[in-house]
Amino acid sequence: MRSPDENDPELRELVRRYVTPDRRYLKLGAGLLRREATEREAFLRELGRDAAAITPSELAVLLEGGWRERTTAAWLIAVAGRAGFRERLGELLLASEVCYAGTAYALALAVLGTPADADLLVAYLDRYLRRPDLCYDQPAAIGALLRLDAGLGADRAARFLAPGGLWEQWIGGPPREEHHSTPDRHRGAVDELRALVGESARHCAVRER
Repeated sequence: MRSPDENDPELRELVRRYVTPDRRYLKLGAGLLRREATEREAFLRELGRDAAAITPSELAVLLEGGWRERTTAAWLIAVAGRAGFRERLGELLLASEVCYAGTAYALALAVLGTPADADLLVAYLDRYLRRPDLCYDQPAAIGALLRLDAGLGADRAARFLAPGGLWEQWIGGPPREEHHSTPDRHRGAVDELRALVGESARHCAVRER
């Protein structure tokens, strides 16, 4: 694994092309839903085109960067349905090395949509729901797992959400904003982001799925 280096010419060029145009990295997320329809459509169209244009090796470089690069890469992976990055996304989610990017990893796994993706979310929840002192990406992960359960006809989230289970133990920690949302609302948030990915994917010529 290469160490991130902001002065790496290749990384800087990829950031210029895919991450910072029109401050893209700041717009990837629920904030897109609050933008004017024409602005959102234009943003998602360009995102889809870039998801087709970027190469796997370039995505791998972005995934070695900071939160901006990793968040952008995860969305581009989701839009293009690049299942070859599944394990890498799972590794990054479990490591939780940078802030903000975890939601994008969870979203991408929800979009890829297979039992293998669900297993990666389960591994994350098994580790981080046992840490009520950490407010990381547990809400996004439980929402993504519930979405996958619904799509796959599975019930992997049940043991986390059972009375007295790890979810209740986690929300019993220090107060945090996420306490105001239920797991079903977290699934709804993931569904809204998946819809944005789907809209962008219509402009991506290299969908793998």
